Amino acid sequence: MEPIIRVDHLTHTYGQGTPFCRSAVKDVCLDIYPGELLGMIGHTGSGKSTLIQHLNGLLKPTGGKILFHGRDIWAEPGRIRDIRFKVGLVFQYPEYQLFEETVGKDIAFGPRNMGLEGDALRERVEEAAGFVGLSPDLLDKSPFELSGGQKRRVAIAGVIAMMPEVLILDEPSAGLDPAGRDSLLNNIRSYHAATGSTVVLVSHSMDEVAENADRIAVLADAGVVLCGTPREVFSHGETLEAVGLTVPQVTKVAMELRRRGVAIDSAIYTVEDLRRALDALREGGAPC
Repeated sequence: MEPIIRVDHLTHTYGQGTPFCRSAVKDVCLDIYPGELLGMIGHTGSGKSTLIQHLNGLLKPTGGKILFHGRDIWAEPGRIRDIRFKVGLVFQYPEYQLFEETVGKDIAFGPRNMGLEGDALRERVEEAAGFVGLSPDLLDKSPFELSGGQKRRVAIAGVIAMMPEVLILDEPSAGLDPAGRDSLLNNIRSYHAATGSTVVLVSHSMDEVAENADRIAVLADAGVVLCGTPREVFSHGETLEAVGLTVPQVTKVAMELRRRGVAIDSAIYTVEDLRRALDALREGGAPC
């Protein structure tokens, strides 16, 4: 399968020609495939935010390329506006970017700039609101009357309303309580399943990406150090810990059992996986 986005030896250096010159991403290669939910994880300063701002042309590479459907997005700078409609980026704490007088108008801002109007615009707004769990009665309210979690949903709906081929979410659950986090992540999974669009979920939580992602890209020291399915990535628990990342709690349990001589797969990352592996051991079979 051909990638929808290819990061081709991307480098971005801040402060070139100054004593403060530093590369936030350096020679990064990464393929993002149509319809997948890619988790992207790394500690602060690993390059996550710089990388995702390149995916829709908010930043221009110092070196390398970003290819969308096989075409360099900067080959024709006049196309960048169209790329930003097709690759939607929701920043961390997006509720601080709300500005319209009603929720409906805020969600409609992007699709209206794309030329949508009338019934088509209204239907698009209602559909996007539904995807993020906003009830129709909220569309006429001021976004500033809503709770923090509801504001977050309005901001995400504003990007979804443009029907991007790729939706990038930068720490969408940051600052939410556990119930709010679980509810929002359920909405994101439902959107992904219903639309078949590509979703990139940026997070600092290993448990969050383990539970939701088809593949995980791990960033550290301005580069991608691991990329693969959750099972493939969590089979390198020592590497993850070496770059300052915490594996899911259930993986820690499996790793500790293995250190103590239990013949168990250390790549376990869900409670159900651990239950099956322990049941297999008790029955005298090979662990899952």
